[in-house]
Amino acid sequence: MADHKVTVEDLLRSPALQLRLLAGEAGLGRSVSWAHVSELDDPTPWLLGAEVIMTTGIGVPRSAARQRAYLERLDDAGVSALALSAHLHTPPLHPAFFAAAEERGMPVLEVPLAVPFIAIAQEVAAAVQEDARHRLGAQLQVFGALRWLAAEALDAATLFKRLERLSGYAVYLCTPQGRPLLPGVPVPPSPDVLPSEPDAPPTVPGGFVLAVPAPGGPAGFLVAFEREGARPAGLAVVQHIATVAALQVAMARHERETLRREGAETLAELLQDVLDPPAARRRLARHGLPLDAGTVLLVVRDVADDALRRALDDHPHLVLRRGDGHYVLGGPALAPAVAAVPGVAAGMSRPFPPGESMRVAQREAVWAATRAAESGRAMVHYGDDTTGRWLPDDPAVLAALVRAVLGEVLAYDEAHDSHLLTSARTWMERDRRTDDAATALHIHPNTLAYRLRRFAALTGRDLSSSAAFAEVWLAIQAARSLGLHDQ
Repeated sequence: MADHKVTVEDLLRSPALQLRLLAGEAGLGRSVSWAHVSELDDPTPWLLGAEVIMTTGIGVPRSAARQRAYLERLDDAGVSALALSAHLHTPPLHPAFFAAAEERGMPVLEVPLAVPFIAIAQEVAAAVQEDARHRLGAQLQVFGALRWLAAEALDAATLFKRLERLSGYAVYLCTPQGRPLLPGVPVPPSPDVLPSEPDAPPTVPGGFVLAVPAPGGPAGFLVAFEREGARPAGLAVVQHIATVAALQVAMARHERETLRREGAETLAELLQDVLDPPAARRRLARHGLPLDAGTVLLVVRDVADDALRRALDDHPHLVLRRGDGHYVLGGPALAPAVAAVPGVAAGMSRPFPPGESMRVAQREAVWAATRAAESGRAMVHYGDDTTGRWLPDDPAVLAALVRAVLGEVLAYDEAHDSHLLTSARTWMERDRRTDDAATALHIHPNTLAYRLRRFAALTGRDLSSSAAFAEVWLAIQAARSLGLHDQ
């Protein structure tokens, strides 16, 4: 044991301890025999030398002269390094304090709040005792997980079962909300173990809880409980496992993002009708869409990308953003998931064979989404409307109907920036109640009456006639289906 040399630099390099050097770099080669907590102004009578003194800062003086004297006393007693806990009781440190540390080569270290002093003491004890062999072996084998990932293509469940056997802990992973973080790895038995603050100490009864780092904040938490009959390898190994978890999460996110981009490209090609059905079905199979059941197309409006992504996470799908909306392709089970998103307005086509042309489905979904937005409903299924289901699928037939009935009105509205078609549609939707329609349009009833007369004159249809009314109503639905009237 006496021959085993541990230096301050060894502790500083330990990824488990996350120490930061504040001053005294010249003394990093000092050997360490022990690590001890002291909040005394002068702990030197009780020291033997080569200790790392850890303090929350209670005993550190406030004045510059006394701070320098405090550091010099520790150095004269042979202390290897001073470790100060961040964000606790340490007073502002003066330049004279740092100057003394540099002059004497006395390392001053900062300990993150998330790392308990006991972790440093355990690392020092483990390094100078026989148990170091076990801890080092476990750490090296955990690092070997990177080789397993590259050479064996292990799934997450198998990988973390191996890490459990190596570490002596039962390992759990979850998102900050307690949901599964990686497939096949269980969530903690109780969410009560999760920290309420990101800087909470890692130690919990029977084990550790560590954040799984990711850009923008923790992706989740790793919970490790000591297994009965096993030999736990300590906090350092658990921190290495958290690093492996972070790598797995990053890999999974990258794969999902790659598939999402590829899916968007595939959906764009399907909407443009440039893929033949066999090629389209191969693409859909790669993204997990079933080929033995009908697919549907949804047009989704008034929802943020992240909210839609969360709603669709549990369902195979392709999604493409266009303008202020999204196109989504998948199975009919997508409908309730999308409809549950707050504030959404979405329309769904009728089911159609996977990989087949989507020209008709696109018109159906756009029409249904427009109906959803107008009615304030979250989801409208094309075909549920008793009028729309009788419209033909042929765009040429629909266009001919629109030209014959509404052509003059559409031209007049475009030339005069008027709202004859919108006014007539609103009046029809409200069962020809003029006052209700005028209120919805924010105009006077007399203004609406004038517009209806002008509409009748341009179309040549008397809206008091049931036959003319039906023809005009079907023409308005056809215009919507073709995207000629979305107001």
